[in-house]
Amino acid sequence: MAERDYYTALGVSRDANQDEIQRAYRTLARRLHPDVSTDPEAEERFKEVVEAHRVLSNPRLRERYDGRQEPPGERVWVGSDSGSPFGSGFDLADLIGTFLGAHAKPEPARGADQEAELELTVEEAFRGGPRPVTLPAGAQWRRLRVAIPPGVVDGQRIRLSGRGAAGEGDGPAGDLFLVIRLMPHQRYRLDGRDITVDLPLTPWEAALGGSVSLETPGGTVTLTVPPGTSSGRRLRVRGRGFPNPQGDPGDLYAEARILVPDHLSDTERRLFTELAAASDFNPRAPLS
Repeated sequence: MAERDYYTALGVSRDANQDEIQRAYRTLARRLHPDVSTDPEAEERFKEVVEAHRVLSNPRLRERYDGRQEPPGERVWVGSDSGSPFGSGFDLADLIGTFLGAHAKPEPARGADQEAELELTVEEAFRGGPRPVTLPAGAQWRRLRVAIPPGVVDGQRIRLSGRGAAGEGDGPAGDLFLVIRLMPHQRYRLDGRDITVDLPLTPWEAALGGSVSLETPGGTVTLTVPPGTSSGRRLRVRGRGFPNPQGDPGDLYAEARILVPDHLSDTERRLFTELAAASDFNPRAPLS
């Protein structure tokens, strides 16, 4: 992307701070990643964005790209009336640098840290395990196999030491930070490590109570439904939420949802009619 301005590639101004650069990069990388976008030009744009971020997120590389120079440090000037054998206008800092640093080798520059978002389903995040990750590496693609710990949550950062951008010369590589993004799920709702899932019940299960089975990300659990359970009641199962490698796991909350058949058989209709005639229960009765 030699002919393309790095700031233009990220859509930021030349005086953008690091937070603005990071936000712009995350937004574009998420939209242009070849695993997500169907635009035939997205792959090249994605590489441009990654290269622009590599340079602009590294203060040293950004300074070099901007053509700036280090601001002068405090200088001690020796004038002609000082008796100095070096004459007027002598820069003492230059002399010290000459004596002490003339033969010193500059430290190889460390590579820039990189950040990428990794989308996981709730089930994948719950179980953890090996996961392929595709990242740009110049004109090529770098494919990694990353071990995801069980129970990662949305926004969690996984650090891969030395898997970021390569350093200059013999400089060490930067680190790669994977930011976990959990995809919305049609059944499971997460609050930290707690999981809420709907528990469908028949009218007779809700009225009479009993044991029912429920699928969760961690497998099937058996719940005891108390008699007289109404829709919206939450049944708590301790420790069956997301695992936590560094502490207590979350909890599972099963939220009752009472469902009725779409079509009644003759027998069902007769029994419901008899129940309606025998019961004086009125859920719309005013509270006393």
